[in-house]
Amino acid sequence: MKNTIQNVIENLPQFNMQQAYDAVEAAGLAAKKPSIRARVYEAVDRGILKKIAKGVYRNEDCLLIQGDGKDLSFLADGSIDAIITDHPYEDKKANNGGDRHFATYDCFRYTQQDFNEKARVLKDGCFLVEFLPEESSTNFDYIYQIKKMAEAAGFKYYAKVPWKKGTFISNCGRKSKNTEDVMIFSKGDARSLRPDAKKDKAEPGVAHFMKGAAGMLPTVFDFQKPGKKEMIHQAEKPVELLEAIINYVTQEGELVLDQFAGSGSLGAAAKATHRRCILIELADEFISKIQTRLGVKPVDPALV
Repeated sequence: MKNTIQNVIENLPQFNMQQAYDAVEAAGLAAKKPSIRARVYEAVDRGILKKIAKGVYRNEDCLLIQGDGKDLSFLADGSIDAIITDHPYEDKKANNGGDRHFATYDCFRYTQQDFNEKARVLKDGCFLVEFLPEESSTNFDYIYQIKKMAEAAGFKYYAKVPWKKGTFISNCGRKSKNTEDVMIFSKGDARSLRPDAKKDKAEPGVAHFMKGAAGMLPTVFDFQKPGKKEMIHQAEKPVELLEAIINYVTQEGELVLDQFAGSGSLGAAAKATHRRCILIELADEFISKIQTRLGVKPVDPALV
């Protein structure tokens, strides 16, 4: 009986307790509610299930939510270890051209409230990583505004590292382009992730860390942009790039948020680096593709 109940609940991607009761009943098992609850709690203790909110559990380390990535109201204060995202920024003079064809997307510009929400859900000292376009005559003012809004929300500018898109070059506008900027902020003073070899040597057997990312950031992230035939989303980032960033700003087992998931690349990178993730995506088309890519099902934010 015990193993049979567990088989039922372990096949539910995400559920609350009532849904667990219903699933066990639908499987034809004559189990009482206390027995089902006990099996759920035991699975949580064993690490098979994750408790993500009061009375809500999931099996996957990747939670896929279909909705507006700007709405983080379902997340608790200080519940996220890193935000790594690439918002569909509005640039009416450059929404089409080169490798950018966003005229039909729900593009927008961040507001101060967006950064206030990012700061609310992020833990103190943790990192916010924003992909931003290479500065141009049409976006330089908006990029400056982003920095000031982040500062007003309590973030500190940490670093900017260009992503060089391998051999890809976009020949449009006033100059050829082959980079995007990876803008990194910390919520307040940066957390301590960087190993302190000097102190480790002085006190063997004890791991010491200095403030900052888990290593000196490179001068450039050089990873080939996915080819058109392989791309799920036109703004898709290579998984290897996201793995590198994740390793700099988080530790294994931590929770990473992508508010605008697009292709789901961050989910693939989180899985490869043993992190948990929450992916938010609005479009049906990309939700379906992320499901296929990662093998996860979308859930209603109201259940989280």
